[in-house]
Amino acid sequence: MAPFAENTRKLQLLHFWFFLGIYLAALLGNSLIITTIACDQHLHTPMYFFLLNLSLLDLGFISTTVPKSMDNSLWDTRAISYPGCAAQFFFFMFCATAEYSLLTVMSYDRYVAICKPLHYGTLLGSRACVHMAAAAWATGFLNALLHTANTFSLPLCKGNALDQFFCEIPHILKLSCSDTYLREAGPIVVSACLASMCFIFIMLSYVQIFRAVLRIPSEQGQHKAFSTCLPHLAVVSLFASTSFFAYLKPPSISSPSLDLLVSVLYSLIPPTLNPLIYSMRNTKLKDALRKLIAGCISKLIKSSSSSL
Repeated sequence: MAPFAENTRKLQLLHFWFFLGIYLAALLGNSLIITTIACDQHLHTPMYFFLLNLSLLDLGFISTTVPKSMDNSLWDTRAISYPGCAAQFFFFMFCATAEYSLLTVMSYDRYVAICKPLHYGTLLGSRACVHMAAAAWATGFLNALLHTANTFSLPLCKGNALDQFFCEIPHILKLSCSDTYLREAGPIVVSACLASMCFIFIMLSYVQIFRAVLRIPSEQGQHKAFSTCLPHLAVVSLFASTSFFAYLKPPSISSPSLDLLVSVLYSLIPPTLNPLIYSMRNTKLKDALRKLIAGCISKLIKSSSSSL
């Protein structure tokens, strides 16, 4: 028993350090984007306004699940209170739905910028941008409220142990009775239909975008347009495909290791990679970030020299 317990403890500590690295990377990347966009007046445009909202949601998205999972691994426990599970479930659903809605809005922003540039200021004025961002956040709140109220009104007839590192709908439903399981299936189908409609809208937007980009005579212009659109499309594809698979896959192909892998892919990887993907090929954002860092270093040097 001792070697088995020792191996389990090593896996728990490996889990802790792995999640800690991911969390710190997401925290640093998204915080830098938020600070850079907020501080640089040149980035106060619709595209960067939506990116700032996305980074805020990413911070909430990953902070909802990872710290509690790390705490459990570090202290060799898997416990979470019933209210704590409900709160984690609500905020996770809220951030996930709001982020997917915001990615849909961002695809519209790119569509208007590339396909209807002369109408960009009219269609995406400051008031319109605020309304669209607010609609994304409100959609997340309402969807999270619906699922939380419905899921946590179900009686748990099959124990209280979840085979997952956070409170997720499919694993909570496995603990409920078979007849109450069907009651939650309705909201899941509604959410899946709405998510599918958003995904179709995003794909149609990018079909129009790519058609417009290919008509640009300048190769440099094509490269600039693709560099802002392809990262967004990659994020959407990863987030949508893995979350759809997690919630709609047949029970026959479910397994603890597969469920863990899929959950990591859609709940940890996008919030961590979004800052890198959106800043890596964005010259304007990189220049603003360099200026911000240089300004902070300059202030530190001045303050340290004045104290001496």
